[in-house]
Amino acid sequence: MIATYWKLDDVPADFGPSVATIGNFDGVHLGHQKILAATRDKAKKNVWQSVAVTFDPHPTRIVAPERAPALLTQPARRVPLFEDHGIETAVILPFTPEMARLSPEEFVQQVLVDTLRAKAVVVGESFRFGHGQAGNTQVLKQLAQKLGFEVETVEAVVVAGSAVSSSRVRDLVRQGRVDQARRLLGRPFGFEGRVVRGRRVGSKKTVPTLNLVPDTDLAPADGVYITSSCEPDSGRRWESVTNIGFRPTFDGTEHAIETFLLSEFDGQAPERLEVAFYDRLRDEKRFASVEELREQILADAARAERFFRRLEAEGQNMPVSGSN
Repeated sequence: MIATYWKLDDVPADFGPSVATIGNFDGVHLGHQKILAATRDKAKKNVWQSVAVTFDPHPTRIVAPERAPALLTQPARRVPLFEDHGIETAVILPFTPEMARLSPEEFVQQVLVDTLRAKAVVVGESFRFGHGQAGNTQVLKQLAQKLGFEVETVEAVVVAGSAVSSSRVRDLVRQGRVDQARRLLGRPFGFEGRVVRGRRVGSKKTVPTLNLVPDTDLAPADGVYITSSCEPDSGRRWESVTNIGFRPTFDGTEHAIETFLLSEFDGQAPERLEVAFYDRLRDEKRFASVEELREQILADAARAERFFRRLEAEGQNMPVSGSN
């Protein structure tokens, strides 16, 4: 199980020697995964510890809050993703104004050398660090020669002619192009949130849905999506269809996220859900009657079921209907 430290002082005094990688890793997309793989492989080859260093909050939220991005993955969610890619240790550094003022050399000395005892550092080719982002890969290599560690830079992953980046994934999610976001992430975009009581219109007139308040401010564009839903604590999973929007057929005025589970749940209704977005079905629209809306929801559900059967036939991972 991956060891996780939420501040530098928590790292054991005898930690290391290590191979460290540093970055925001928001999304842990294909480009990040390539860096993590290089870190893991170098650590295994040399029998060193592999460690991923990330930040909370995102540094931009401290140095330029007006430009702070909506996060694809909260820091706590990155940790199991690091583990999925073979990283043994995660360090989540609290990014404070004091840290923002560290020069590139001070950051390297305090974090990489004194604490992590890094023998090698693996970063992306666009890596920047230190006060005012004064440090880049060239500065890091100069410091490595002085302080006694190696540096390996990893080229960006290119998909459809452009480098994979967190900002590119965010743009795709906001546009509702979740199938393309899934391609860049190597898994569906998703978020976790609380299940709250709605107006119970669906259970009375169409189909029963669960109303979700997400823990993030990043969500796909309004519309109807093929999704899978998971209860984090129990691991129960369902194929699902999720609607994001204002429920125009019912003259809705509040923005809502509603998930229709395609199989009944056993026992108590989930209190929290993690929803993963696979593909977009259609725009949200006003229907002439509740009956017409219900027919469309059932047609959406049938399309979702066919989608998951196709994934299964292709040998891809897919959610399991009902509890497991």
